[in-house]
Amino acid sequence: MGGIFGVAKKTDCVLDLFFGTDYHSHLGTRRGGMAVYGERGFDRAIHNIENSPFRTKFDRDVAELKGNIGIGCISDYEPQPLLVKSHLGSYAITTVGKINNLQELVNEAFESGRTQFLEMSGSNVNPTELVAALINQSDSIVEGIQHAQEVIDGSMTIMVMTNEGIYAARDYYGRTPLVIGHKEDAYCVSFESFAYINLDYQDVRELGPAEIVYITPESCTTVSEPKEDMKICTFLWIYYGYPTSTYEGVNVEEMRYNCGDMLARRDNVKPDIVAGVPDSGIAHAIGYANRSGVPFARPFIKYTPTWPRSFMPTDQSQRNLIARMKLIPVDALIRNKSLLLIDDSIVRGTQLRETTEFLYRSGAKEVHIRPACPPLLYGCKYLNFSRSNSELDLITRRIIQKREGDTISDELLKDYADPDSQNYADMLEEIRKQLNFTTLRFHRLDDMVQSVGIDSSKLCTYCWNGEGDCDSCHHCRK
Repeated sequence: MGGIFGVAKKTDCVLDLFFGTDYHSHLGTRRGGMAVYGERGFDRAIHNIENSPFRTKFDRDVAELKGNIGIGCISDYEPQPLLVKSHLGSYAITTVGKINNLQELVNEAFESGRTQFLEMSGSNVNPTELVAALINQSDSIVEGIQHAQEVIDGSMTIMVMTNEGIYAARDYYGRTPLVIGHKEDAYCVSFESFAYINLDYQDVRELGPAEIVYITPESCTTVSEPKEDMKICTFLWIYYGYPTSTYEGVNVEEMRYNCGDMLARRDNVKPDIVAGVPDSGIAHAIGYANRSGVPFARPFIKYTPTWPRSFMPTDQSQRNLIARMKLIPVDALIRNKSLLLIDDSIVRGTQLRETTEFLYRSGAKEVHIRPACPPLLYGCKYLNFSRSNSELDLITRRIIQKREGDTISDELLKDYADPDSQNYADMLEEIRKQLNFTTLRFHRLDDMVQSVGIDSSKLCTYCWNGEGDCDSCHHCRK
């Protein structure tokens, strides 16, 4: 997906920018970048971080970059931040989001004038560059950001850094977070709320949906008011968010305890131990163990010296190998034991099947699987959460297609999403058999929403039940 961080400070901001951006490394693995403005004007560094952590690639840049205003990003896709010179002046820009109508907007840009875009690999247009082009169609940066938010189908959270401050805009329906921090000589803006705590910033507030603020070393000012409707992604709590993160006042770690607690309330198996798939499944498992009284244990350990992050290569064969290589079994906690294993989700099913087979080979008697969210039935159309090109990459959709044929209605999918339906039960049994689990029980959607604890109307649950749009959504009305 990606994460972004910005800081405006009365003194040099590079160290704050470096550490604040680095704290978003769990959100992406391909590109990292920082841009600053100081006495030398705009300066920037971008590196490939596929095989090295962000901090090791940017050590030299920390010593060389100078400036009191800066923005940084961790990206799973395009290189950024970008430096732009236009009729609005010079600025740097970084984004997080997804543009479903990218080609349509590119074509419109070509038709409206002699616009050009720099091609990335595969002849694709950099989405962040397209956002800059959309902004440049207006008479001011604020109007340009508003225009971009209106015409983009998907979502887009944006930071634009000028020579005086940073415009920060949360996406139209607040699907991703953006929060302001403050200390005596600086303001910062961050995707993750914990990224600035160790830099001595204090929480100010979260931006509302579509809200735009302008931050300088002295102030943070709202320049475009927030919208009412929100659809923040629920999967941020389930998987993507770091345990110390808080979104809309709800901490990720605590929410995961709640998930495990509610899974245990509905369960009737009696395993010897409860375990979580590292790393995101661990907190869910702790919640389950606390409620059920079944001991929590770690029957396998992630080899963090070389596999500190859980993101995987795009090549499926490499993903399968790495999933196996990074987990090391603890024989004494597996052999002749009945295990209940909690993972954040089941997507393709490949990695969890590998993990289950690895537990059986290590002597486990039983492996009960309890995903911390409902079955994924839809590919996300709002955020770049998945590298999948087809919904048939989802094990649920492959099973449904095999049962129902190629023509699958929305009404039929809703029945498969209903945990009280026969189709749902049959689908789960087929997943269980294909992946060789002893038993399988998913978290119910209503329980998961209750685990978050905020108004369900503010949560996007599209990937589970196909419902994520707002009634007033400009894209829904098309």
